[in-house]
Amino acid sequence: MIVPMTDIQIQYQKHKSEFDSAIQRVLDSGYFILGKEVADLESAIAGYLDVKYAVACASGTDALQVAMMALNIKSGDEVITTPFTFVATAETVVLLGATPVYVDIDERTYNIDASKIEAAITPKTKAIIPVHLYGQAAEMDTIMEIARKHKIAVIEDNAQGVGATYKERKAGGIGDIGTISFFPSKNLGAFGDAGMMVTNNETWSQKMRMICNHGSRVRYQHEILGVNSRLDTIQAAILNVKLKYLDEWNEGRRKIVGKYNDLLRGTQVITPYVEPYNRHIYHQYTLRVQNRDGLGEFLKTKGIPWAVHYPIPLHLQPAFAHLKYGKGACPVAEKIAAEVISLPIHPELTDEQLVYVTDAIKEFSGMRRAPDNYN
Repeated sequence: MIVPMTDIQIQYQKHKSEFDSAIQRVLDSGYFILGKEVADLESAIAGYLDVKYAVACASGTDALQVAMMALNIKSGDEVITTPFTFVATAETVVLLGATPVYVDIDERTYNIDASKIEAAITPKTKAIIPVHLYGQAAEMDTIMEIARKHKIAVIEDNAQGVGATYKERKAGGIGDIGTISFFPSKNLGAFGDAGMMVTNNETWSQKMRMICNHGSRVRYQHEILGVNSRLDTIQAAILNVKLKYLDEWNEGRRKIVGKYNDLLRGTQVITPYVEPYNRHIYHQYTLRVQNRDGLGEFLKTKGIPWAVHYPIPLHLQPAFAHLKYGKGACPVAEKIAAEVISLPIHPELTDEQLVYVTDAIKEFSGMRRAPDNYN
């Protein structure tokens, strides 16, 4: 049985005429960089997240770097973040000459453990970057309270959480700046790299826009040093189509997860924990299992795709060896990294596919199969 890991091609085929028309309009216009569709997308995302300003850029990684540049984070500064995330979160800190300070994660949500943040703050701390991992918001009230107390900024890494909510507020619109990735596999994904920053601060929004355009507001006048990180118009046009369906798709993922959890009840795997005040949008459906590598190899024999997000915590990555954390520095992250496995997740998964996947997990662990009449 074929079980797609994501739904990129399915989405395209389902809404092909809309995508093709949107792309053709851009081709006919001839405005391939910073065309009307980019401004339309910025306005739509700002409205969706209930923030005042949105600034498009070329990728989610660029969004993180530009946000920190706007806050003047530089050599000698420290930025607190999680060790359990994609490398871009900390990579951009180091590229600016600053130092990532890793705070271990919560064992249930896998997000940064907000109760441990304050102890990591020093006079050099300039920002906190919580990550809304897998599509569940971090503990933002506590994080914002700590940040305000110490007068430091909060940059939400919302690469995986567009549409997630924390106490009825949209993730990404709670901190000082939120950053978004529209990588193709994201719940709201372009057909290539794309990103955005959002904020309620006009000064920062203007500075981020300048930075993305070589530090310029007026052509050939460069007020500050910037980068080339402009969102191309075709990607914006595609995202404008997709945004209309995002809530529907996210709700579809949530329903699929409900079925997954039901089918896996009573097994030895640990299904995702969700805080009662959070709306998880399941960019990934990630389990914990003792013999993760063994299960992965078994799923391969069944033709079932899977992934590990993420197998090596950042504090143990060779690229950050100069920080001298070493094994045992973030024990919860290290434990979780050795146990997590992500299964196929998208709104188009059928009951038959879900039963096939979960039956394989049960077979591996010696559990019973799903009932024949499951629906």
